[in-house]
Amino acid sequence: MKKRIAIIGSGFSGLSAAAYTAQAGHEVHVFEKHSQPGGRARQFNTKQGYVFDMGPSWYWMPDIMEGFFSDFGHQTFDFFRLISLNPQFEIVFDDEKIAIPEKYDDLKKLFEETERGSGAKLDQFMQSAKFKYEVGMKDFVNKPCHNWREFISPKIAKSALRLDLLSNFRSYVAKYFKSQKLRTLMEFPVIFLGASPKSIPALYSLMNYGGYALGTHYPIGGFYQLVLAMQKVAESQGAVFHFNHNVEKINTKNNKITSLSINGKYYEFDAVIASSDYHHTETLLPENLRNYNESYWKNRTFAPSCLIYYLGIKEKIPNLKHHTLFFEHDLDTHIDCIYGNKKWPENPLFYCCSPSVTDQSTAPENCENLFLLMPLATGINDEEEIREKYLHQMLSRVESLTGATKLISKIEYKKSYCVSDFVSDYNAYGGNAYGLANTLNQTAVLKPKIKNKKVNNLFYTGQLTVPGPGVPPSIISGKIVAKEIDNLKIKNYEKII
Repeated sequence: MKKRIAIIGSGFSGLSAAAYTAQAGHEVHVFEKHSQPGGRARQFNTKQGYVFDMGPSWYWMPDIMEGFFSDFGHQTFDFFRLISLNPQFEIVFDDEKIAIPEKYDDLKKLFEETERGSGAKLDQFMQSAKFKYEVGMKDFVNKPCHNWREFISPKIAKSALRLDLLSNFRSYVAKYFKSQKLRTLMEFPVIFLGASPKSIPALYSLMNYGGYALGTHYPIGGFYQLVLAMQKVAESQGAVFHFNHNVEKINTKNNKITSLSINGKYYEFDAVIASSDYHHTETLLPENLRNYNESYWKNRTFAPSCLIYYLGIKEKIPNLKHHTLFFEHDLDTHIDCIYGNKKWPENPLFYCCSPSVTDQSTAPENCENLFLLMPLATGINDEEEIREKYLHQMLSRVESLTGATKLISKIEYKKSYCVSDFVSDYNAYGGNAYGLANTLNQTAVLKPKIKNKKVNNLFYTGQLTVPGPGVPPSIISGKIVAKEIDNLKIKNYEKII
């Protein structure tokens, strides 16, 4: 039965949901409060000629993106040119820097040179990670997670022990490697999941396979090319996008959505998919129709917020890689500032992305595009004076690595983005940047439900529900919720207009 569907928000989960629900024959309307699609993955240009991706910059798990396009008869290269980065990234320790090579055999050699016997251990680790990736990304994460019965299948039951759901990631890595540097290299990918490696299930070693084994990629023109490509796919299926349309209220009658209030007008729909922040979406409903109260959200473990700087530098920076991780200080001390003390770190770790190293179209000639990101606790004070203090710290460390000098004086474009900006732009709970952390008690069925329990025709998608944070999981989340729409039975009810 054809339904009239509204999708709130055009982040990756909203784009995915729009494409799949439209493909199923429904009338689909996407409402986006901003002037362009993408949500946290928006892009902006400056008058000086810099092009900045605002959010995601790690193109991992390329098979998930390829699978999305394949579902609509396309391939990635129909829309943009994807290249493999070599090195994938560089990680800076207090006494040396290590570049992670593109080819797996070279990665094994690097491990062996760091710790004798670790090349063979890496093989064992990756064989297990590959299994988890193939089962996890194809079976485990594609469930709507209404209840645990969904996971009662011969394949999943047979695989249960090998998935290591009950082991924590840090202990799991320690079984394979003694070198603290190698352990840090293996723990780094799960930081994307928004919690300490001590709190993340060992299942997520699948991230190591999805990154190190499948490679780190980059779409020429910036990560935003993926957003534009997904929008084109959704529109080709019939989805209609409405920009600068802010959803102000969800109107209900008899426990069903009847319409949305958008920019002061009413729009009627048979069902609504909220790709917007889950908590914010619920505030658009009466309290008695929400899935969760404020106490529930206060007790969730959220992935970090972050301080971001978008910088245009008036010179090329020598010895800089596309992706660089500055891990000269202790990881656990920084993590404790995020989840324990909830304060600004004294000796922060941070990430530097310079797409102009690979793609000069992102900066003027002989200039550099810098994206600096430092993970932070949610809900903390982020006034400009504090932001500037950390900018100076980060640039000083970039100078120490590269040999560049006086970078502060060579900035011709600067924009900061932090906790309060995530709140104002995305209604992000506590200013979180990545959604809920994938801890053991926030995995699968234990995540916020994809369907409203009291409003029959309201669904949720994105990084605060299944399967979790990150670009590939968000794309999968949109596909999951689209299937739920197909199963929804719509009964006639009174129009309110």
